[in-house]
Amino acid sequence: MAQYPRSVIILTGLLTALYLAGIRLAVRGFREWIQIFDPSARRVLIVGAGHAGELLVRDMLYDANYHCCPVGFVDDDPIKRKMTIHGIPVVGVIADIKKAAERLKVDEIIVAIPSGSAMVKQKILAASEGCSVPIKTLPDIKQLLGDPVSLQQVRPMSVDDLLKREPIKTDFHELSPHIGGKTFLVTGAGGSIGSELCRQIAQYKPQAVVLFERYENTLHSLLLELHTAFPTVKIVPVIGDVTVPDRVAEVFRQTIPDIVFHAAAHKHVPLMELNPKEAIRNNILGTRVVAEAAVKAGVSRFVMISTDKAVNPSSVMGVTKRIAEHMMQEFNGPGLTKFMVVRFGNVLGSNGSVVPLFTEQIRKGGPVTVTHPEIKRFFMTIPEAVQLVLQASAMGRGGEVFVLDMGEQIKVADLARNMIVLAGLVPGKDIDIVYTGLRPGEKMYEELFEEEEQVEPTAHAKINRASGAPVSVGELDQWLEMLQVNLPQCDEEELLQDLKRLVPSFQRSISQSVS
Repeated sequence: MAQYPRSVIILTGLLTALYLAGIRLAVRGFREWIQIFDPSARRVLIVGAGHAGELLVRDMLYDANYHCCPVGFVDDDPIKRKMTIHGIPVVGVIADIKKAAERLKVDEIIVAIPSGSAMVKQKILAASEGCSVPIKTLPDIKQLLGDPVSLQQVRPMSVDDLLKREPIKTDFHELSPHIGGKTFLVTGAGGSIGSELCRQIAQYKPQAVVLFERYENTLHSLLLELHTAFPTVKIVPVIGDVTVPDRVAEVFRQTIPDIVFHAAAHKHVPLMELNPKEAIRNNILGTRVVAEAAVKAGVSRFVMISTDKAVNPSSVMGVTKRIAEHMMQEFNGPGLTKFMVVRFGNVLGSNGSVVPLFTEQIRKGGPVTVTHPEIKRFFMTIPEAVQLVLQASAMGRGGEVFVLDMGEQIKVADLARNMIVLAGLVPGKDIDIVYTGLRPGEKMYEELFEEEEQVEPTAHAKINRASGAPVSVGELDQWLEMLQVNLPQCDEEELLQDLKRLVPSFQRSISQSVS
């Protein structure tokens, strides 16, 4: 057998390795070429040329099933300017998004900055105005949970991404003994806040969660959701009205709750201006009925959900919630049940809020209706608000009015504009914004504290305590006793005067629009 020099064997091995590598590179190059020149592929501009952006582009180029063609990056890092990543150039900075999108004829923009703050995302959105393309994003770095970045994780950018807020730090070890093994009753369980309370409570392995709700359809939907998500948690659906004392008392006797979250209330400001008796019946008398049942049942904690509209109220809804706050302080005493209030502003996406309204108006092609160009509101996500409600309920000793840190107020007109841009449309061109005038009971801006209330910090950075003058208990009690019997026969104007007498800061605003 012929003997070959060792150099031939080594050379053959090297050539074979190079040959195989060449085939792999050729296949890879061909796949990338197919992706880039696929006429059906969506042309994508990537915002962020860092590690996440690089992984995103790699995923697009390697998987033809995505039908995505990355055509450029933008990044504010001066080191990355004029770089190419997997053959895709960095074509400018964030401020150049519109120009780059037009020049490269992009079909969508993807933000690949998982660590980016809300301020950064607002800057990106502002630079994207006029592009007329959808804007998508990777989840933030905490939501990725260590998973490798891929195109499957990309989702439409939402209003939540634009809030100028830091993530909530929930103390699991503090909440777990407060919730685990206990029975909870949530009134208004089918509403935005009530349903999220039920979801978050169920995560801590309670003994049971009682869903008290008067609308059977919303109750049924929530029941199915909770059974699927938390199959080991006992969920008790109850149809009932908080204004019916016998039904409420029966439910408390049957379920024996340890802790009550009272979220049931009428919240639509203009409608309550037209129906003040119903606002009083539900928001004041209903709260009293549930509170009395809680005392009789020996409930340990009673947490009422309140609103910033209760501060210097200009509406019937706001003043009824302010009186309900006073009632909680009156009910709190030497007995077993500790009563407390948690007050906060608007939550994004809640039933009746502007976000679903704007979404529907944009879907129909506009116009988007805003009451006033300068009107401002506090905004918070529903999960964030409920996390803080649970945290406040754990630290309460009774008699407190806890107020959540809502951050800065946001112009509703800016919110509308941002939502139009997020939909890939141009404000004033594709969708008009129309100003309709302030509605009955509506204020230009909201407040979180009354002037006479002192703001005190708590152990949680995002929760404050409001302490003010004691409530005149006697007069309120007499009025409530009269209402319990005579509300249907009462004159509405006299009732409004009573509300003003009980809450001197109540200044009812007059407006024309009711929608």
